[in-house]
Amino acid sequence: MNEHGQVMSVLTGKNVLIVGGDARYFELMKQLILYDASVYAIGFDDATDDIDGVVLTTEQNIDHHLFDVVILPISGVDDKGNVDTHFRRPAIKLTHDWFGHFTKECIIFTGIVTSFLKQLERQHANVMALMDRDDIAIYNSIPTAEGAVMLAIQHTDVTIHDANVVILGYGRVGKTLVNTFQGLGAQVSVYARQKRDLARIYEAQAQPITDEQLLSSIEGADLLINTIPKLIVTPEMIRVLPTSCFILDLASKPGGVDFRFAKKRGIEAMLAPSLPGLVAPKTAGKMLAHVIQTVVQDDK
Repeated sequence: MNEHGQVMSVLTGKNVLIVGGDARYFELMKQLILYDASVYAIGFDDATDDIDGVVLTTEQNIDHHLFDVVILPISGVDDKGNVDTHFRRPAIKLTHDWFGHFTKECIIFTGIVTSFLKQLERQHANVMALMDRDDIAIYNSIPTAEGAVMLAIQHTDVTIHDANVVILGYGRVGKTLVNTFQGLGAQVSVYARQKRDLARIYEAQAQPITDEQLLSSIEGADLLINTIPKLIVTPEMIRVLPTSCFILDLASKPGGVDFRFAKKRGIEAMLAPSLPGLVAPKTAGKMLAHVIQTVVQDDK
């Protein structure tokens, strides 16, 4: 950004292809155009948002060798080649052969690396997982925590102030969740396995939870938030939760909660892995654009 507050042209001559995505990608497109990139998009046929300057195309009608950057949704590509899109039906379906036509210099951005994309990496594709980067994950944790507060207010019958909030995991999202809910006056407990994390939780004036304490620590929970991307909220845990507890799973799909058993017990549980795109798409889109242009510049 220059002294007049104008965004500098740092992607001049770069051609960017966006494939699918949610509402945050509209702001991402606008920011990339401000960075002077030429932006093409697949999967936005039904979009009503203003995307002037973006060339709408299809997966069958592109010149692969034109592109320097491909941006996939945060969820990446599933095992069957399906790409998440909120603004086109049917969904986008891609193959390894389709990706193979991009040059080896083309950077393919994704939120997470799925097994489909791991295979691409083995074929020497230049795949970069945004959510593996500390900067984007920390930026993303801010709207994630705000979205968690919004859902907690909507789905519980108690105030957050003095509520018993249990957070599973003390990674980049977990740390922001602790700060946010403590700031609203909640009684926050946090489960972690590493001794250093347990010490940090204590230092943050939250209640650390070890493996041995986990079941007893959730017995009075008003809100249980999971950030661990594997099954951790098992039937054994769900049995001891109060039926009034709201379970919010923020881990990537398929999450870490046994949703079937929670429903059987009459406990409301929700998987919400993409809160930034729902509660703050403009901010989230700007964050993505900033990190992507930084990576492209560093890759020169």
